[in-house]
Amino acid sequence: MRKPKREVPGRCFPIHHSLLTIDYSSSTYCNPVRNLILILGDQLDSNSAAFDGFDATQDAVWMSEVREESTHVWSHKARIALFLSAMRHFAAELRERGFVVYYKRLFEHGYESLAAALVADVTELRPVRVILVEPGDFRVRESLLAALGAATVDVVLRGDRHFLVSLDEFRAWAKGRKEFRLEHFYRHFRRAQNVLMDGGEPAGGQWNFDRDNREAFGANGPGALPAPLRFEPDAITRDVLAMVAQRFAEHPGNLRHFDWPVTAAQAQEALHDFIEHRLVAFGAYQDAMWVDEPWLYHSRLAAALNLKLIDPRAVIEAAENAWRKGRAPLAAVEGFVRQILGWREYVRGLYWWRMPQYLADNALGAHEPLPHFYWTGDVEMRCMQQAISQTLEYGYAHHIQRLMVTGLYALLLGVRPDELHAWYLAVYVDAVEWVELPNTIGMSQYADGGFMASKPYCASGKYIQRMSNYCAGCRFDPGKSVGADACPFTTLYWDFLMRHEARFARHPRTALQWKNLARLSEDEKVAIRAQAAVLRAGPSPLGGNSTST
Repeated sequence: MRKPKREVPGRCFPIHHSLLTIDYSSSTYCNPVRNLILILGDQLDSNSAAFDGFDATQDAVWMSEVREESTHVWSHKARIALFLSAMRHFAAELRERGFVVYYKRLFEHGYESLAAALVADVTELRPVRVILVEPGDFRVRESLLAALGAATVDVVLRGDRHFLVSLDEFRAWAKGRKEFRLEHFYRHFRRAQNVLMDGGEPAGGQWNFDRDNREAFGANGPGALPAPLRFEPDAITRDVLAMVAQRFAEHPGNLRHFDWPVTAAQAQEALHDFIEHRLVAFGAYQDAMWVDEPWLYHSRLAAALNLKLIDPRAVIEAAENAWRKGRAPLAAVEGFVRQILGWREYVRGLYWWRMPQYLADNALGAHEPLPHFYWTGDVEMRCMQQAISQTLEYGYAHHIQRLMVTGLYALLLGVRPDELHAWYLAVYVDAVEWVELPNTIGMSQYADGGFMASKPYCASGKYIQRMSNYCAGCRFDPGKSVGADACPFTTLYWDFLMRHEARFARHPRTALQWKNLARLSEDEKVAIRAQAAVLRAGPSPLGGNSTST
């Protein structure tokens, strides 16, 4: 990259204080821009490596809202609002610290993409260099680096130290491995990070308490649940909500429940609230589901973590301290830590190890379109109606609702993995591609052929019946695979086993499931295949139609 020619020191550049509540006027910054610090919408970390060496007399921050980031997938209104509100709050906080911030608001400029908006300002401001932390999204990284590569400016790309495991550390761990498994990664880096360790041994004498963390609620349900802390929208957030409601009216979801943390201070409050009131029961009931209960004992911290409003080290430390002080059982704390130091760090490494081919993976040859009811919740299956309607209402569903309800149905139906990926990326407020794509393509859909998970997560309607009360009152019977009241999950489960018998019948972790096919008669198999074909046909008998949107 060529270094730009510099103008005479002292040239003044305009500063537009569009986010300040007191002064909306323009002022001038009478020093040339040395470093232009690029901050993306999921990099709202005041301790970011992007700010290393920052000099407020010479350097400036650049942030921009662009339409492409809300429309490259059909984003939920609450997802759009969360990103924009958090970005505007972060910019305001930087200005309060005396930083010069160039900030472009959505619909107040004509640039569709981040790359176009950035290059326009680089051309005008002519900084010596642009500094950015490694973007989390492959698409964004490639477009920004390509655009900056064509500009006459030096580019400094820094690693993202928000994460506990750097990409170089992941590559060193991965080098030479024939298979990638979460448990191997998790144990290695728990030792390296000294998390939940007693000397050289895992706390409690075992690495994994997963068997203790699979309880379902009894017939009386979860009882009185501690409601999570809500954050009432302030003036900045209310402005964003009004704009999103007007400008993105056709997008899915609604905004009436918007109460997410949008600042680092709020994220810390949300962490404290979870540790004090819900961590104690999180482990046992993390896989449980219940009608009209969206939050249960879950933390609601994923969105704040993924926007970098809170450091994962602080989250892990708070959870471990709760156990060491006797305020939460080890099984609950270990299960929670595994979500962060385990899955979150693991999937990030896998994402960058396999991109860009990861997005095209389709090992099981799935080619069905995503059913339209994923966008509406108009479906008779009570479990799907609950999970999807909750998603559209709040922009949230917990991991078992995603993996073993909406994800499971798509797997059994044979939905194209890239279509399901686009839906998950669109509808959840915590969705960023580095974490969402491996969980969907690799774990949920087994589309990478076992690179991430050793077996497909396939189950019949009996699993949902065991882990929830969704089946009570549903017109479908999870014990039946054929007939008018047969559960579509159960029908499609047996159909899935038949379609993929050659691949999995001798797999050491799935052989028992496929062995059960032997108890079905040929007539039963024919009837199941026929009923599965009806489920795949459109318009769907389950509500809505079977075409994607």
